[in-house]
Amino acid sequence: MNKTTDFADIILPLPLAQLFTYSIPEELKADVAIGKRVVVPFGSKKFYTGIVKSIHNTPPTDYSTKEIITCLDESPIINSFQFSFWEWISQYYQCTIGDVFKAALPSGLKLESQTKITVNENFQAQEVLSKTEEQILNVLKHSKDVNISTLNQATGLKNTLPQVKSLLEKGAVSIEEQIINTYKEKKKEFVRLASNFNESDIAAVIDGLKRAKKQQEILHSYLNLSKHYFEENALKVSVTELLKSIDASKGILKSLVEKNILEIYHEKLDRIDLSETETSGLKELNEHQQKAIIETRKQFEEKNCVLLHGVTSSGKTEIYIHLIQEQLQQGKQVLYLLPEIALTTQIINRLRTVFGNKVGIYHSKFNDAERVEIYNNINQNDPENAYQVILGVRSSIFLPFKNLGLVIVDEEHENTYKQFDPAPRYHARDASLYLAHLHKAKTLLGTATPAIETYYNAKTGKYGLVELFQRHQNLEMPEIIIADVKEATRKKQMKSMFSPQLMQMMETCLENKEQIILFQNRRGYSPYLECKSCGWVPHCPNCSVSLTYHRYNNQLVCHYCAHSIHPPTSCEHCGSTEIEDRGFGTEKIEEELTGLFPDARIARMDLDTTRKKMAYEKLIYKFENNELDILVGTQMVSKGLDFDNVSLVGVLNADSMLNYPDYRAYERSFQMMAQVSGRAGRKKKRGKVLIQTYTPEHPIIKNVIENDYVSMYNGQLAERKEYIYPPYYRLINICLKHKNQTLVNQAAAILAKSLHKVFGIRVFGPQSPVINRIQNYHIVNILLKIEKKSSPSKAKWILNQHANHLKSMDQFKSIQVNFDVDPM
Repeated sequence: MNKTTDFADIILPLPLAQLFTYSIPEELKADVAIGKRVVVPFGSKKFYTGIVKSIHNTPPTDYSTKEIITCLDESPIINSFQFSFWEWISQYYQCTIGDVFKAALPSGLKLESQTKITVNENFQAQEVLSKTEEQILNVLKHSKDVNISTLNQATGLKNTLPQVKSLLEKGAVSIEEQIINTYKEKKKEFVRLASNFNESDIAAVIDGLKRAKKQQEILHSYLNLSKHYFEENALKVSVTELLKSIDASKGILKSLVEKNILEIYHEKLDRIDLSETETSGLKELNEHQQKAIIETRKQFEEKNCVLLHGVTSSGKTEIYIHLIQEQLQQGKQVLYLLPEIALTTQIINRLRTVFGNKVGIYHSKFNDAERVEIYNNINQNDPENAYQVILGVRSSIFLPFKNLGLVIVDEEHENTYKQFDPAPRYHARDASLYLAHLHKAKTLLGTATPAIETYYNAKTGKYGLVELFQRHQNLEMPEIIIADVKEATRKKQMKSMFSPQLMQMMETCLENKEQIILFQNRRGYSPYLECKSCGWVPHCPNCSVSLTYHRYNNQLVCHYCAHSIHPPTSCEHCGSTEIEDRGFGTEKIEEELTGLFPDARIARMDLDTTRKKMAYEKLIYKFENNELDILVGTQMVSKGLDFDNVSLVGVLNADSMLNYPDYRAYERSFQMMAQVSGRAGRKKKRGKVLIQTYTPEHPIIKNVIENDYVSMYNGQLAERKEYIYPPYYRLINICLKHKNQTLVNQAAAILAKSLHKVFGIRVFGPQSPVINRIQNYHIVNILLKIEKKSSPSKAKWILNQHANHLKSMDQFKSIQVNFDVDPM
């Protein structure tokens, strides 16, 4: 490194608009490099893991530099593609580069600072200490590496900070910052003969252990298990395997180690499996798929992005697999994005059948250590020992690809590709287009129900368009039947939440040993409880929502802040004990079905039943293997799952989706109903879909019955143009939050007024959203609608200037101002 290079600009994992410059000490000059992690001090006593963005010899003019403490990496963990991608995310989605850093790296690679509290040995109390202070000092004297959370646990208090502060002022304790590394290599213990052994010594050693029979047995067992124990091809023997072979304790093995006969050593154990597996090769495409893949290749010659619009069960996944194979033959990497973790379960099996262990999975159900190892594996970019295909959810776009050839965004219309909180509030589909652009790669968007913006881009020539409207094996589209709930209720024909048509069809399916999927996009037992006398409804004290009743643990739960209470036995307003549950969620449906069909095997797939790591896999495996008859679920069951024996799908409440207060409600309702309908009759015969609704004449329901995406698209496009919405305009939502409602309303009014001066009628609001308080923060929104031809970067610059000006006013400096670009 050049001797004059003394400074490094560091990205810190903090919401800061600037990079900070640190000096590089002489002893680290050979180690510090762009893209490596370093530990740096920030503030008076905090330490952070930062990323080296640039190295130069220009000191900052407005502050004195601090020194980098240490360098954590032998080689860079962030490459030039990632830096460019991070900068684009930061600029486009109006957040800081520190926000992107926090989102992009797995937690195990972000070492964090933790306050360590130690007792001062020479402390002599000059005044009486409180009981809690004495308790804290006692804990500190008898424990190592104590922090605030440890003290809270030991004392039983929620917060010991005031007592620690008091002890600090009295000179009884001192504090320091420790860097905590959450990632640890997985290691396995093995056994071998001590290094000073000759083969001729073995007989004498065994003879010398006559009086220690168990030790002699262990040595004999080791020699048998390792076979050629003095040769290079000796088999490895693990400690677990050795002790299990003769049912011995580790203490006996330690005796042999102390006698210098055996020694224990450790080897790093990869959490990811890249061993060779059997593969079956590609399946042959049918004529419709063949035509679609030829057209896709042709479109890729002119366009960087192609939309594959194929009906459910048309065989889009098989087309993806053929395109992946072409990229791997060229030595390229492939990113295959899915909207839900649940989908990875089925797709991974199909991909591994063809590509073996070249396929890796990356999502939040993996623990930190597993995600670090996958990240490091891709970073090495070694075709022989690294994943070449990554199957993942939205966070996968931040992996350290170096040679990306293709990005596939399956079910591209799904809103789960959008990150809502915290920043960066990116959309993985849109961000993946820029990622592919950086790598000069192609992007394939696949869906049966495209997002209106995507289809508009395809129809106007920005994207290529390939259509596949023939189902695989010429299966018919499912028959869609409408059940008029209003009429059935009037005639008193409803059995709980099931119409007579649905009851009859479920009975027929169960008699024929066929499977059923029931869809209700609301988890829990009941959306709310209500007093029969006065109509009082229990609400969350922190959020402006009613509490959802969950019967399995008898709790009322807020789905926004997780606040929970036991259901009240009487009304808080009138004292009545007649409190009833209203509406129904997946839990109530499951309970009702158990009563109606006691012999049926029923399961539920929602957030409550799939929290554990392998929960999705177990449920899907059971349903695939006909171990379940009825699967009740939220939107998880609507997305791309493929089951052979499902002949009936029931949509229990179409109106809750149609009546949602959102300009996308009709588009989303069509997509949801069409997608969940696609789960029916996928293999053996034509399936049936029953949609329960109070409004059977609704135009969107008619579109679903006729599988007429184009009519839905044309109708929505006309409305979007008239009411100034995408794809004709760009939206930026400015969200203001504060615990003081009056203050946030004042701030929003001032900001909206100043924005009106610049943007005029493009500014809408301020207005409170439907849910206007979450976790005790009051929320006010201002919506900006900008013409497509306008410069979005200039608009964002203006927004930042006005927001910063607002926060520079003393009374508003604590107001949170967040930008959501392209809100969903």
